[in-house]
Amino acid sequence: MVKLKYYKAYRVSLGWQILIGLILGVIIGALGYQNKLIINSLQPLGTIFINMIKMIVLPIVVSCLVVGIANMGDIHKLGRIGGKTLIYFEIMTTIAIALGLIVGNLTKPGQFIDITALSKVDISQYVTTEKSTSTGLSTILMNVVPTNIFKSLVEGDMLPIIFFSVLFGLGTATLGEKGKPIIDFFTAVSEVMFKVTNWVMKLAPIGVFALIGVTIAQLGVAALKPLGFFILVTYLTMIFFVIVVMGLVAKLFKIDLIVLLKVIKDEMVLAFSTASSEAALPKIMEKMENFGVKKGIVSFVIPTGYTFNLDGSAIYQSIAALFLAQAYHIHLSIGQQITLLVVLMITSKGMAGVPGASFVVLLATIATIGVPASGLAFIAGVDRIIDMGRTTVNVVGNSLAAVIIAQSENEFDRDKNKRYLKELNIK
Repeated sequence: MVKLKYYKAYRVSLGWQILIGLILGVIIGALGYQNKLIINSLQPLGTIFINMIKMIVLPIVVSCLVVGIANMGDIHKLGRIGGKTLIYFEIMTTIAIALGLIVGNLTKPGQFIDITALSKVDISQYVTTEKSTSTGLSTILMNVVPTNIFKSLVEGDMLPIIFFSVLFGLGTATLGEKGKPIIDFFTAVSEVMFKVTNWVMKLAPIGVFALIGVTIAQLGVAALKPLGFFILVTYLTMIFFVIVVMGLVAKLFKIDLIVLLKVIKDEMVLAFSTASSEAALPKIMEKMENFGVKKGIVSFVIPTGYTFNLDGSAIYQSIAALFLAQAYHIHLSIGQQITLLVVLMITSKGMAGVPGASFVVLLATIATIGVPASGLAFIAGVDRIIDMGRTTVNVVGNSLAAVIIAQSENEFDRDKNKRYLKELNIK
């Protein structure tokens, strides 16, 4: 008994394990710069971990959405929640883009760079493996309705999956007692998948160690120096957005942002380390429900946010677009920057929660301001480093959104919230 108490007292939490894995990965990557043996040894571990995360995400999203919508049962209520959610997402994304443009104009990170030598660089190597999931608003709207839901599940297209799951949940709700076995089935599926999630998360420190190790080993610490100011400006802007902008919004809805950050700190570290929003999605959904947000709200808002509420990505794209324009000595008028804001509002929708998607959206955006596509080669090397930060902001933004929408609908269980915070020993 004494030994057991001793073990519990000194057991390292998952968050600390992930952080240790991150630090060790940076060290090994730096020591093994361009070492093919280290890169080839770590790459499979990181890939396996990300694949395991992708394996559990869709079953959780579908099962939770079906159960949440079926229990909600009111199509008018769902429409109201959906409207509030999309309006909130659009407002926050617009603020994020505008903030990025303001900071980019004030700091001018691209004026110190000579980029003209890259005018003939082929950037196909950076984009062939990436998939742009958004080419415009009309394309997004057309792709919302799946022609084959199983095809959408195989390809991981989140919007069609959400659309089908919402309709399926509403249809189940109309069956009354006949629909109860379906609800029970999907409830059991979600509970099983959350169990599997807990098992997969035990491997997170190894996955993080491998992913960051490969990244640093391929890039090298020296690769960060020429773009150090650009990286610094981007990170400081994202931190400002979380602390000030999200902080003010949270205060407006009487939410303690610091408490929320403490609750999701492990998922923030995981998202930062893997540069994948999907890695944190299962645990974020579970934690937000335990935090007091009703299942129906969590099931709808968070998966939808992975398509429509990517604040970190919006900040990066606006700063990066100005950075490249400044580097090429392209002056953008106020009108051109407003056009850029509108274009980013559209092209930023539908990005997948996978590493690199934001880079492809940026590729589709800079053409509107006359920046050569080859310029992206200059920031492609550090895209992964910035991706880690913007993914973390995306996760925080979607967690806050779930609580805010729940508050606005009186679907926030304060008693459950107090019990959960007490259980986590968070004040």
